[in-house]
Amino acid sequence: MIRKASSVVSCIQKAENILVAGHIMPDGDCISSVVSLSVGIERFGKKATPAIDWKISPNFKVFPWIERIKGFDEEIPKPDLIIVVDASSPDRIGRFENFLRMGVPSIVIDHHATNTYFANECWVDPSYSSTAQMILDLLRLMDIEYDRDLALMNYLGIATDTGFFRYSNVDSSVFQAAAELVSLGADPDFVATAILETRKIEELFLERDAIDNITLLSNNRFAYSYLTLADFEKYSLTDDDFTGFVGELRSIESVEVALFASEARSGEAHVSLRSKKYFDVSEIAVAFGGGGHQKASGFTLKYEGDLKSALSEAVQMIDSRLQNERT
Repeated sequence: MIRKASSVVSCIQKAENILVAGHIMPDGDCISSVVSLSVGIERFGKKATPAIDWKISPNFKVFPWIERIKGFDEEIPKPDLIIVVDASSPDRIGRFENFLRMGVPSIVIDHHATNTYFANECWVDPSYSSTAQMILDLLRLMDIEYDRDLALMNYLGIATDTGFFRYSNVDSSVFQAAAELVSLGADPDFVATAILETRKIEELFLERDAIDNITLLSNNRFAYSYLTLADFEKYSLTDDDFTGFVGELRSIESVEVALFASEARSGEAHVSLRSKKYFDVSEIAVAFGGGGHQKASGFTLKYEGDLKSALSEAVQMIDSRLQNERT
């Protein structure tokens, strides 16, 4: 186990062909970290392949170097080092986990408290707001020269994983990191517009359906909703096209805990959990094989039958804990 960025640099120095892998269902922090670290490694004089075993959301296609991200089905030679970023367990990197099973030396760089320390070397630090902020410190240590594109990509992860500087993981170091990247050329307006203001009209129709499915429990302190595969197919969308609704549920004044589930395929749903002040949703996520942070976590639910029934165990677990807090 390693606990500082300098040890990561030592491992990079010893390798030549490095695979940088992010997690399935990639968010802004994942994409930012995969691309920023890959570019930094190349500027360090090594070969780097950015890789994510998942379709990249169209919102991110306007950012630099996105087209370089490889999927698992593309031809990728066996690396001599794999660096996993922003993933708390090996299954989160999809089929790229095969390289870990093959014994390829590995490093994990992550800020999730629920990380399982699955790599040969692990730099895990929950005090960071995002993995992208860790990448910034790492590339500083490697003395990597930043241009506008690298600054933009690195800023993307910090901005999105802090909810554009609204979440409780924001402290002075986050603003200092963001300010540094802006001074190097990152454009906050471009990032905000690309992520927050490029919605399809069909997404609003889906949001209407998700609102119709809202249920409030625990004296209105727990809100949950869901969308089925049929809901997505009705508007020719997938669950990758509709993210963030769990935050809308949490924004309800009385709500402490929010849960949103989206059915990705028959018998499988992605479940997002959020809390507002005190409830540790990571404990719920871990109980169902997932992970994350105290106030933002998730898991993949596999089941037979319908989605609403499949959610009942998680719903009851959260409801019970909230009810017990009242007694």
